[in-house]
Amino acid sequence: MDVLILYYSRSGNTENLARQAARGVERVEGMTARLRRIPCPDGKQPEQGDPEVTLEDLRECRGLLLGSPTYFGGMASAVKRFLEDTSGLWFRGEMVGKPAGVFTSTGSMHGGQETTLLSMIVPLIHHGMLITGIPYQHPELAHTQTGGTPYGASHTVNDHATLSRDERELTQALGARVAEIASRLA
Repeated sequence: MDVLILYYSRSGNTENLARQAARGVERVEGMTARLRRIPCPDGKQPEQGDPEVTLEDLRECRGLLLGSPTYFGGMASAVKRFLEDTSGLWFRGEMVGKPAGVFTSTGSMHGGQETTLLSMIVPLIHHGMLITGIPYQHPELAHTQTGGTPYGASHTVNDHATLSRDERELTQALGARVAEIASRLA
């Protein structure tokens, strides 16, 4: 059973989170991470990397982890545009009842992580998805000095080009949580 890890990333930070989420998904027996990227609107695609997402990926998945960098406290326009193009799935109720989680990367500690995560959750609720976050029982939430919120996983770039230990742990925990819920629902 696949959990779709769908992301948009220009600098690689959100893609790094996606890879950690995949590690979390694959800790759950019987679950597989399906990494897909949202295309760049300017047509400048990476030469290598994950395949572009199709609507079929959304239809086939048992759960979804959606990632976007933060721009002015919200999701990237490419992510919003992609979500707007899923109205056919919404009309037929094809995403109803599937678990979902979100993740983001920001340039600074107060760059809008939580508002971005919340903005990404809204269309998933309209699809009838079951939103999951990261419970406070994960100790990293209490002591992180970089990214991580109960609304979803995050990375604060600041002077940290690589993911901190807390960011890795929380992102993997979110991936595992979505996968566990998808497995139980199946």
